[in-house]
Amino acid sequence: MADVATLVEQAREGRPRAVARLISLVEGASPQLREVMAALAPLTGGAYVVGLTGSPGVGKSTSTSAMVTAYRKAGKRVGVLAVDPSSPFSGGALLGDRVRMSEHASDPGVYIRSMATRGHLGGLAWAAPQAIRVLDAAGCEVIVVETVGVGQSEVEIAAQADTCVVLLAPGMGDGIQAAKAGILEIGDVYVVNKADRDGADATARELNHMLGLGESRGPGEWRPPIVKTVAARGEGIDEVLEALEKHRAWMDERGVLAERRRIRAAHEIETIAITALRARLADLRGDVRLSALAARVTGGELDPYAAADELVAGLTGL
Repeated sequence: MADVATLVEQAREGRPRAVARLISLVEGASPQLREVMAALAPLTGGAYVVGLTGSPGVGKSTSTSAMVTAYRKAGKRVGVLAVDPSSPFSGGALLGDRVRMSEHASDPGVYIRSMATRGHLGGLAWAAPQAIRVLDAAGCEVIVVETVGVGQSEVEIAAQADTCVVLLAPGMGDGIQAAKAGILEIGDVYVVNKADRDGADATARELNHMLGLGESRGPGEWRPPIVKTVAARGEGIDEVLEALEKHRAWMDERGVLAERRRIRAAHEIETIAITALRARLADLRGDVRLSALAARVTGGELDPYAAADELVAGLTGL
């Protein structure tokens, strides 16, 4: 068994192996997970979490790499969680963003980790919140969470990020896809990447029009900016970082950032509690209590909702 206290101390010193081991304990739902989270709790809260999302092919990994370069030039330590599809055979991440961001591999101020979704619908690994906490405690000032581009379920990244960046590209039908996926509601900053292609200006205009259609913002409320980039050449990335800083300042000023983080913590607590309850319910298969309730339902003595209430009450004491 790993010495959690030593691992946390080494992670605080920026040792990548310790960070990797802690995230592996998280991903593997280790019996030591509770000990890890208890040790990390007082060390977190300093990192700024940026979610990066968009349809496949818009250049998420290239944009992430360019943003990391810009943040490193500014002297910030950066963590990247690249959430990839799972292999149906091993359960591991398929795409391997660490390969695509190899230019940062030798930089001690950057930590890149690919995580598998393991079939999780929202495109975000279930362990991502805890992994974010590990990187936060390890001293990363900015954490970029790049999600698998699954389209319709992409909105889950909004629940994990302080600021959500939505990437689009010309010629990919992204305007229609944006409306379908509901990402017009989650984006804090919109980026039209591959802006050297034909149709980039039209994509930006269409996006601006669609944002305007759904607008019901009062005075002083945040209006998501639209930034055009060519991430492969690093063009427009400074403007993206400037937009992110403006959004962060706006949130700080109005208490929005603290509220987002509170909601995020509530969602995480709820997920952990529901997972624990599901595990307890799974243990009931073959249990006499469940069999007895099933017999009463089939006998017409009890309806299934009342039976479920009785079962929950027996499990929780409520």
